[in-house]
Amino acid sequence: MIRKMPIIITGGGQRLGLACAKALVTKGYSVIITYRKVRKDIAALEEQGITCIQADFSTSSGVDLFTTHILEQYSALGGIIHNASEWDSEEECSNTALLMETMWQVHVFAPYRINLAFEALLCAGAEQDGQADIIHMTDYVAEKGSDKHIAYAASKAGLANLTCSFAKRFAPCIKVNAIAPSLLMFNNSDDDDYRIKALSKSLLRKEPGEQEGVLAVQYILDSLYMTGRTLSLDGGRHLV
Repeated sequence: MIRKMPIIITGGGQRLGLACAKALVTKGYSVIITYRKVRKDIAALEEQGITCIQADFSTSSGVDLFTTHILEQYSALGGIIHNASEWDSEEECSNTALLMETMWQVHVFAPYRINLAFEALLCAGAEQDGQADIIHMTDYVAEKGSDKHIAYAASKAGLANLTCSFAKRFAPCIKVNAIAPSLLMFNNSDDDDYRIKALSKSLLRKEPGEQEGVLAVQYILDSLYMTGRTLSLDGGRHLV
């Protein structure tokens, strides 16, 4: 079922967020994306009819500016996909207090405040489309932890918990679910040794690509009876 009301994808200027934006607009959805840094793909997305909004969720003021803009411009929403993310490690950061603060600001505080701010818009969207959705992009490490990305893993676990809480709060008109990927696609800068090591961590030993995430998003949007759940895209990594 194609939503008439727009769907917001945060962090939609690159990688999985970009793939989701392109896939949904191709299917006929109205799509809004946020991006933090101007990238070459933004102009192309706008040409496809996607609304692109520059927003920085690493600060409270950035969240305020974004929510105010949406509340002024829209009366209803079909969904929100919280994909915006930061990926920093303790080894690469000298200020671990700031690291933890930033991870929680982007992965927990921002989605928390955005969900609450747009509750009425999502309910209005559900009245017109039959349902509305919130999707939290969490991570495999939310379940297992990470010794190299401690703050990141903790914040993604916080986002995973928000999935359950908002599913309870927003039922029955808004479904709230999460997608927890491990490796979907490598970065161009990843060397061969890293790629071999990463692939060996899952049973299926493959790089599935961004479309695996797109399919998961579409499944949740199409579902009529799933809320408060997490789709794990990990290639059987939990069994290795």
